[in-house]
Amino acid sequence: MSSVNLENSTLSNRFYDPKLGELEEGYNAEKDVIVNVVSRKNIKRKYTVGGVLDQEQRNNWKAWLYLSPVLILMSVFLIYPLINTIAIAFMQNYDYITGTATGITFDNFLIVLGLKEIVPATDTMPAVFETNFVNFAIPNTIIIVFVTVPLSITIALLISVLLNKIRWLQKVYQTIFFLPYVTNTIAVGMVFSVLFDDHGLINFILGTDTVWIYGADRWTAMVPLVLYIVWGSLPFKILILLSGLQNVDKQYYQAAKIDAAPGWKVLLRITVPSLWPQILYLMVTSFIGAFKEYTAVKGLFNNPGTTKNSYELYTMVYYIYDNLNTQTSRAAAAAVILFVFILVFTFLQLGLNKRRSR
Repeated sequence: MSSVNLENSTLSNRFYDPKLGELEEGYNAEKDVIVNVVSRKNIKRKYTVGGVLDQEQRNNWKAWLYLSPVLILMSVFLIYPLINTIAIAFMQNYDYITGTATGITFDNFLIVLGLKEIVPATDTMPAVFETNFVNFAIPNTIIIVFVTVPLSITIALLISVLLNKIRWLQKVYQTIFFLPYVTNTIAVGMVFSVLFDDHGLINFILGTDTVWIYGADRWTAMVPLVLYIVWGSLPFKILILLSGLQNVDKQYYQAAKIDAAPGWKVLLRITVPSLWPQILYLMVTSFIGAFKEYTAVKGLFNNPGTTKNSYELYTMVYYIYDNLNTQTSRAAAAAVILFVFILVFTFLQLGLNKRRSR
């Protein structure tokens, strides 16, 4: 029994095939063929195969029933907040308490991006602009994204390859590497702040008196911040890559061993291509997570700066939280900008993966 797809440009259920002649939708016992409709129009007429009603059409309601809890939760906790945030971003003089506004405006986006003044200029005072988002939040977030994500994935890949070769105590090492994932991030941040203190262990090992945390300049403070983010993100990546490595066909490695291929070539020509689905998944999720970085700054510095009331280490999410109660519309505008950033980078990664797989 074979199957044939015929395009339907009308609502008729009879079709003509050059090889089989005139056919009717459904099962044709004489020619032992199933005729399927391929049409842009929605034809709701159910058909039978061998006298039995198509079960796929009959059981569609069960699929929707199984999906309904997830769809309801997504609607309440994802779709509604997203729509509501976008709406608030365009509201003028939005009141967080009463939920009221005086009108619709694009000024919130212009103010956040520093294109419109917060306080107009006067004869005695210059105009006041919002500069923290453009000067600190966006650059810091971009640095975190493009430094921590490639670095963490590379280190996780190397650790996973080494762990995969260790047979003894492998489970113990996996547990040790997974510990940061289940440890409280604020507690870990406090530990890192002690390690990078002026009189901490890092300065003792390096033999310097470098100021890394409180009172450090912006770029020096980036070092412990990046290390903290990379260290905290390794466990999940190692878990994913290690599970992928254990499913790679061992014949590839045996053939490379016979050919006496060097280790770096085996890694680049066999391991990385075999793990590409896992690597792509980690790239997408890690980019999204890095764009939303907040806990690392809070845990390590307790505020967005290295000194009191400073903004050197502002991130986009920290800006949103910092203005959520006082300037809700601006915070919503910043959230929409962040959403666009994440959406663009996600589609770029998926698009590059499609081009790579061709």
